[in-house]
Amino acid sequence: MADADDVRRLALGLPQAVEIDSDGFDFRVDNRGFVWSYPERLPGKPRVIRTDVAVLYVGDEGEKQALLLGEPDLFFTTAGYDGLPLVMVRLAEMSVERLAELITDAWRMRAPAGLEESLREG
Repeated sequence: MADADDVRRLALGLPQAVEIDSDGFDFRVDNRGFVWSYPERLPGKPRVIRTDVAVLYVGDEGEKQALLLGEPDLFFTTAGYDGLPLVMVRLAEMSVERLAELITDAWRMRAPAGLEESLREG
């Protein structure tokens, strides 16, 4: 079972990852987001930052659909994310090991060319 502290530890363990100021968590590399708290928006209600759900960059629609269809207990999306390469992750249902893989993959896709070498060297 993973939580927001695990997201923070894993994200900040990656080269040049920074956390920007937010009500939850929001991690970027080269000013490009790779994992952040889910800003839930329900009709007629104010936005609520959910730190029990992470939004994760997955790169493309194919990967997004594979996760959503293959593991609907772990991953979901909303209409606001239609057409975007992002999925929401239920942290309480996710192992820390799997979360580490997903965050690292998201970071790799968002990091500038050449920065991945520093991950392999570390």
